[in-house]
Amino acid sequence: MTPTGKVYLIGAGPGDAELLTLRALRMLQEADAVVYDRLVSTEILELSPAGARMIAVGKAPKCHTVPQHRINEILAELAAEGLTVARLKGGDPLIFGRGSEEAAYLVQRGIAVEYAPGITAAQGMAAATGVPLTHRGLATGVRYVTGHRAADQRLDLDWASLADPDTTLVVYMGAANIPEIALNLMREGMPAGLPVLAICAATTPQERRFVSRLGQIGVDIRTMPMPAPVLFVIGHVVSLYAARPGEIRHHAEHAAVAAGE
Repeated sequence: MTPTGKVYLIGAGPGDAELLTLRALRMLQEADAVVYDRLVSTEILELSPAGARMIAVGKAPKCHTVPQHRINEILAELAAEGLTVARLKGGDPLIFGRGSEEAAYLVQRGIAVEYAPGITAAQGMAAATGVPLTHRGLATGVRYVTGHRAADQRLDLDWASLADPDTTLVVYMGAANIPEIALNLMREGMPAGLPVLAICAATTPQERRFVSRLGQIGVDIRTMPMPAPVLFVIGHVVSLYAARPGEIRHHAEHAAVAAGE
């Protein structure tokens, strides 16, 4: 009888291979099979063992070629063959990564699961741009929220709770809904001039970013679209952003006014 294998739920981080943890790298290099998401970079995939079975299960907006229930089954089937499976996820598997869902499915079937945390997109953004998530006098806390609901369901966030200008708000996967998000936040009292940083592919050569303001971000993301997923950082900390040489800083004057500069 073939012994049951195990599954490593690995956070691959925001894209830069140098941001992998040592634990993540060790787990990846022990794998017999690697099941990976669309956002895992080529540089990280190349760190897989030469003989590992490579299985792509990535999702894109409105294009889930491998639905979540099938991903769960694939992981279980590979482990049932006695394989050590590396499940590579962008960012951290427990921050909007559905890692806990996959773990629950596997544990119910007697399959051992271990985690390797990853640097999430917000932390990668902070390192890449110099925009802190908290800063004395500007933000006393930070909150992560998803700007997307499964099957395009209506966003039902607690807008009153989120509309705190003293807390940095990071919106994941929010490009399609950022106009609605901004409007709801302003309705609850967030100032229209509050600075917003939009960024995609942070820490990678494909990274793109621009600075806007809450009352303008819905227009700007339509006129300057970015490849999904886009991360939005809303709050006074964005006033600390220093544009790269030659970079156009959209609506920077509004961000400066909002920060009291």
